[in-house]
Amino acid sequence: MNHIKNSLISSIIEKEGLFMANVLKYFKENQEILDLYTTAITRAHKEHHPEVFSVKKIYTAIQDKIQSSITDTINLDLEFTELRKLTNNYAIPTDVCPTFVATYHMLEQADHIYEEI
Repeated sequence: MNHIKNSLISSIIEKEGLFMANVLKYFKENQEILDLYTTAITRAHKEHHPEVFSVKKIYTAIQDKIQSSITDTINLDLEFTELRKLTNNYAIPTDVCPTFVATYHMLEQADHIYEEI
C-alpha cells in the first residue's frame, strides 16, 4: 500500500515540476515581448485604463521571482490571483489597441499554464 502511495506522490510531484517548467519556459520565451508590451500599454492607455500600471507591476514581480529563483519551484498564486482580479479575468475592454489585447492574451495563457500545476 505504501508503494502505491509513494508512486502516486512521485507522479504528482513530477507532473507539477513539468507544468512549472512550462510556465517558466513560457515567461522566458516571451519576456522580451511582454516587457515591451506591458510598458507600451502603460503609455498608451494610462488615462482610460490606469489598472495597466498594476498589471505591469505584477508582471515585473513575476519576472523578478523567476530571475531570482535558484529552483524551478516558484509560487505565483498571489500574482495570478491579482492579475485575474485587476483584469476581470483578462477581459478585453472595447477601446484598446492590439498590443493591449495581445498582452492580456499572453498573460492569460501563462495563467492557464500555471493553473495546470
